[in-house]
Amino acid sequence: MKPNIKNIAVLTSGGDAPGMNACIRAVVRTGIYNGINMFGVLQGYQGLISNNINPMDARSVSNIIHLGGTILKTARCLEFKTDEGMALAYENMKARDIDGLVVIGGDGTFTGAKRFGEKFGIRVMGVPGTIDNDLYGSDFTLGYDTAINTVIEAIDKIRDTADSHDRLFFIEVMGRDSGCIALRSAISSGAEAVLLPEKETSLNELISMLETGASTKKTSSIVIVSEGHKDGGAYEVAKKVKERFNHYDTKVTILGHLQRGGSPSSFDRILGSRLGFAAVNELLKGNTMEMVGLRGNEVKTTSIEEALTRHTFKLESDLLEMTKVLSI
Repeated sequence: MKPNIKNIAVLTSGGDAPGMNACIRAVVRTGIYNGINMFGVLQGYQGLISNNINPMDARSVSNIIHLGGTILKTARCLEFKTDEGMALAYENMKARDIDGLVVIGGDGTFTGAKRFGEKFGIRVMGVPGTIDNDLYGSDFTLGYDTAINTVIEAIDKIRDTADSHDRLFFIEVMGRDSGCIALRSAISSGAEAVLLPEKETSLNELISMLETGASTKKTSSIVIVSEGHKDGGAYEVAKKVKERFNHYDTKVTILGHLQRGGSPSSFDRILGSRLGFAAVNELLKGNTMEMVGLRGNEVKTTSIEEALTRHTFKLESDLLEMTKVLSI
């Protein structure tokens, strides 16, 4: 028997990601289309606790699909980890008779949603929104495609100055535990080497690759460093390499939060729309404690439990091999 859902709230939590606004738009309008009263929670779980919950209509989400960030804002909320904080959040939802919740975010967001849903029986549906692309159950997460495009654009510009001055650039990209951004940006920018948290690459191996390039008259080199690499960030790696290989003038660029911002790509706009649409429809079917994700070209659900426990994304073996083959 399908639940009689009347009110659904949507929030964004954790790190922002391009495409979140497209998803918010789809959630709100899909709910309204189905006769549901929609609410937006400002500042994630903190907004549930501080009662910053506002009604939304179709015009509330006009002209936002092209915007980066999230119109609902986001925050990390330690208070939501406590029983007292969750109880207060539940009372605020109960006062508005909200019986469904769509959460857009990463593993921290889903961890909070899982505990909240289990404790109070709230119907919860998750949407993977993180540029790291590190959640099991979706081939792509919101913001990942845009982040890669941002990285590639930056590397293309760095390549111009690297070539002009015979320079070796170490470029650090986001990815504490996931090398997805680093791997794809390395392939698509023609980088000479990439250092990933999931793959053992010794300094000796890296220096050997750089020496081979120099011996074949490469005028510059680009090394992509995922911020979670075991030898440290780009500055640490560059320092160690320069002590043993000083053929090029060595420079370091940290792209940092530049990767989070900007107008979402068409892919992320469509992905956000598809997943937001699916999240509401899954709640209306009676499903809960699940995450909607893209697998192949189909939207499918994965339990939040499985998305969290199997969250490590396996890097594509062909792309890993290509980093060596195509960089000669």
